[in-house]
Amino acid sequence: MINAIIALAVIAAFLWIYWQKKPKQSLTSTGVPKDYLVGLNYLLNEEPDKAVEVLIKTLQVDSDTIETYLALGHLFRRRGEVDRAIRIHQNLIARPSLSKNERMLALLALGQDYLRAGVYDRAERLFLEVIDSKLYVQESYRYLIDIYQQEKEWEKAILAAEKLSTLSHDNLGRQVAHYYCELALETQKKSGREMAFRTLKKAYEYDKYCVRASWLQGDWERQAGNMKAALRYYRQALSEDADFLPEVLPAMVACYEDLNDERALMDELKQLLAQYPRISLILILADRLQKKEGATAAVDFLAEQLQQKPSIRGLDRLIHLQQAQSEQPVEPRNLALLQTLTEALLKDKPVYRCLQCGYSSKILHWYCPGCKHWNTIKPIMGIEGE
Repeated sequence: MINAIIALAVIAAFLWIYWQKKPKQSLTSTGVPKDYLVGLNYLLNEEPDKAVEVLIKTLQVDSDTIETYLALGHLFRRRGEVDRAIRIHQNLIARPSLSKNERMLALLALGQDYLRAGVYDRAERLFLEVIDSKLYVQESYRYLIDIYQQEKEWEKAILAAEKLSTLSHDNLGRQVAHYYCELALETQKKSGREMAFRTLKKAYEYDKYCVRASWLQGDWERQAGNMKAALRYYRQALSEDADFLPEVLPAMVACYEDLNDERALMDELKQLLAQYPRISLILILADRLQKKEGATAAVDFLAEQLQQKPSIRGLDRLIHLQQAQSEQPVEPRNLALLQTLTEALLKDKPVYRCLQCGYSSKILHWYCPGCKHWNTIKPIMGIEGE
């Protein structure tokens, strides 16, 4: 409601500004512009569409007014009223009095309208037209990249990112590496693993520490039955970014289980724990100890680790293990209550958070839906996370 009132007030102000420029004969006997009164009447009757139509019909565009009309269109677009924004920008573009710079500004704004509306083909054509004019080139490439990402046109996204990187001197290497990872996933489905590996090599050219590329290669080697090769890639992924250990670890355990080598698995897990003390790793070690030596050994290990690294997930598992023991030092009903509390704390808790904007999720996104950055979402650390 408040936003609507603000929007109506802004429109009323715009109407007054422009209709002050109307010829004297358009004034009423009180000195107030007729068109202003008509438009204001529509606003008071909560008919903003008709008010905008009056504004458009009486449009007087010059270098002093175009920025205000663009601002009005931007206001509508931000409020989700894209149709109104489109009408304003289309009428601007139709004016022959616009300079080249003003026309490109209006085209850029109209392209954003279509992008917001999800009409990507029209938006793309407009941004390409702006680029051809040699004006607002960087802005247009940024919008094009947004379109290509949403349309999953990764090859076009790569070309646009490379051009933008050259123009702006921004380092978009990580971003482009993710585009090649996306291409590799498509290639793997269509043409097989070997062709996909070739595509992933391009990812390393743009980001030599591309953890996603190493992780993908590990997964594909494991699917092909090459467990030792898969383990090499998983270790490489951890050396590139240890924050992804909770994701990579289950795949490593699966490799050792397929190799039927429990001793090597335990050695690897203990070595990893020395390097990367994460709760996911501690819990897996506790599970292996429970299967091998029983619940008591697992409880002792987990209790010792939790003293050094407090964790709600760890506490929840410790309670579960305590309940599994034959002789319990704590009254069972109290343990059940404690576990109910820890489960309630963990329920619906996000597992990942974007380091850029704070967007949180229970699943891993390589591309943040919030701030639209690549490779900024990581597992949450601390007592409620890793």
